[in-house]
Amino acid sequence: MHAMQYEFTLPADYDMGIIRSRVARVAHLLDDWDGLGIKTYILRERGVHGSPVNQYGPFYLWNTMEGMNSFLWGGTFQGPVRDFGRPDIRQWTGLAFEEGTATGSAPAFAVRRRQPVPEGVELAAFMTDAAAETARLAAQDGAVLAAAAVDTRAWELVHFSLWEHDAPKADGDLFQVLHLSAPGRDRLPRGRQW
Repeated sequence: MHAMQYEFTLPADYDMGIIRSRVARVAHLLDDWDGLGIKTYILRERGVHGSPVNQYGPFYLWNTMEGMNSFLWGGTFQGPVRDFGRPDIRQWTGLAFEEGTATGSAPAFAVRRRQPVPEGVELAAFMTDAAAETARLAAQDGAVLAAAAVDTRAWELVHFSLWEHDAPKADGDLFQVLHLSAPGRDRLPRGRQW
């Protein structure tokens, strides 16, 4: 599993209805994308659910590098690049994935928490704790799924979880889910990934 996210931070007075319309128009294009586990079309609106910004930030869990690369280099990604500019893309290596207690529900909200991997920690123990936190999140009421991944260049851990309600038992940035494409969700490896 490989995680990926890019964000477009938009002006404070940006009409987020434009993003909603865009997602409604194009989200289906990845509903059967080969190599994709899930793509969540997520946004934060300034002043809604405590968000300080307007931001569109799709989050992906990939089953294959080929699927990710064909998305990035095969033309589909060119649409947002053309419309918003080329974003920095964060990428993380998968640590853990768990289906949640509400796995059959449509997700309404997502929580993303990024944190540094502290200098001097014992890496095996830290990553084991991150995998355990993924399982804890998935076991919460209303959790649709949870994942953890790490960027070993920046030494950053990310926990990402999807929820059927707006009161998730998870810390981090809260996003609204506009659409979930999940062509390979059933092929994402469960549990700890080492």
